[in-house]
Amino acid sequence: MADYYLSNKHPDISWQALQYFNLYRFLITFLFVALIWAGHLPQPLGIYDRDLFSIVAHIYLAFSIAIAFVIRFQIPRYNLQVAGQVLIDIAAISMMMYASAGLSSGFGMLLVIAVAGGSILSAGRIAILFAAIAALVVLGQEVYVQLSRYYPPPNYTHAGLLGITFFITAILGNILSARVEKSEALAKERAVDLESMARLNENIVQRMHSGIIVLDYEFRIRLINESARTLLGLERKIYHEPLINIAPELSVKFNEWLHHESNRTFIIKPDRSELDVQVSFTRLKPDTKFETLIFLEDVASLRQRAQHMKLASLGRLAASIAHEVRNPLGAISHAGQLLSESESVNGEDNRLIQIIMEQTYRVNAIIENVQQISRRGSATPKQFQIKLWLDEFIREFILYQQLVPEAISYLIEPEDMNICMDPSQLHQVLWNLSENAIRYSNGLPFIEFRCGIRKETERPYLDVIDHGPGISDEVVEHLFEPFFTKNSTGSGLGLYISRELCEANQASLSLHSNSSNGCCFRIHFPHVERQQN
Repeated sequence: MADYYLSNKHPDISWQALQYFNLYRFLITFLFVALIWAGHLPQPLGIYDRDLFSIVAHIYLAFSIAIAFVIRFQIPRYNLQVAGQVLIDIAAISMMMYASAGLSSGFGMLLVIAVAGGSILSAGRIAILFAAIAALVVLGQEVYVQLSRYYPPPNYTHAGLLGITFFITAILGNILSARVEKSEALAKERAVDLESMARLNENIVQRMHSGIIVLDYEFRIRLINESARTLLGLERKIYHEPLINIAPELSVKFNEWLHHESNRTFIIKPDRSELDVQVSFTRLKPDTKFETLIFLEDVASLRQRAQHMKLASLGRLAASIAHEVRNPLGAISHAGQLLSESESVNGEDNRLIQIIMEQTYRVNAIIENVQQISRRGSATPKQFQIKLWLDEFIREFILYQQLVPEAISYLIEPEDMNICMDPSQLHQVLWNLSENAIRYSNGLPFIEFRCGIRKETERPYLDVIDHGPGISDEVVEHLFEPFFTKNSTGSGLGLYISRELCEANQASLSLHSNSSNGCCFRIHFPHVERQQN
């Protein structure tokens, strides 16, 4: 089982160990051959049979060279190679020991090393087999010496002790190999666990809604997840590149944070993205200066979470306004109607009464708009095909406004594009934008709708384009503020409510372009995971 483990679990390590063992064999035999060719073979090497010693040494050297190539190609299989090499080692060393002074020549130590190497390289019962073969060879050689020649006398005690040494070496090698096997198995198990944990952590980081970026001490990106790429508008995975080359806006805020670490939160708008992104920085290691973790959050999602708190407060405010203002306002309106019906009121007074009634209706409309915000339920976004929905919306709007069909045009690429938003709230947003466009647009078509998917962020968008005179810079600064309007009949809440509705759906509404030829309002919808192609 152990040799199976070595040859299958860690093939590279086991074959490399076998190469080192063969290198030891080559160095020993090369030393013997070199001494033979130099003619300075020291005693007692080859003292009884120099020719046999020389032949075995040369064959043993050739064997070690040949084995080096066999090990390189790993043929035959590992277990067979170990067993064959150790048996050849025992045979070759035994013959050289016989050609020398027998046990007194010191070749017994080489046999011990051969048995130990075989025990470690292929642990198990075969290690005991190596020890038994070596012990039998040594004992048999002593018996042969006693039967074939008279000098030197056999030393059975030395042979017995050497045999015991073989078995002890095999047993210790077996124990050592088992411990190594157990340690390697534990290390392998821990490595698998760590690899699984690393993959799990990577999946968690990649699927997080928050963007994550890790910088090294040279301000290079070491890790970036999918959300961070989407928020920054990056088309590909970026690793080991300087932050300043990838996101210059983020790099500027990072440098500010390095000099003033008390400021930990910033809001940026990357050039490649239409999103407002909240950025925060923290150090990964207090002892190092530059290894930094960057968190990116979509401001729209943060605003959505704050929306519920704001709506709750606004609901209480609206209820208070309705209670405190509605009743006096109703009394004023009723009194105005009674005055208008009085015969004693002249023409000039009728004009004043008309003004009172108009302003009463306007205040009432403002109250209703505020109550509409407070009564609005939470958004229930749905994924649907924008083309089918937009066809129905255009038909309804043309019928209500009594427009010709050519008054509105639209372009959707791709036509089967999906968006994710509450359909009823999208209807309200688009209705407000369309009414504004129809009010200021000149010439056909009055309104153009354009839908597409932004390549950098893979987020769908819808543009509402008019052909009016554009919006002045003074108005642009306060465009989405509540109650701000240049229209004497307007409440100034249309665009404000539209933006609030978009943010409640994790979408965004912005003035995308503005010129003397008209303006374009863009709705950026949340990212849709799967767009049909």
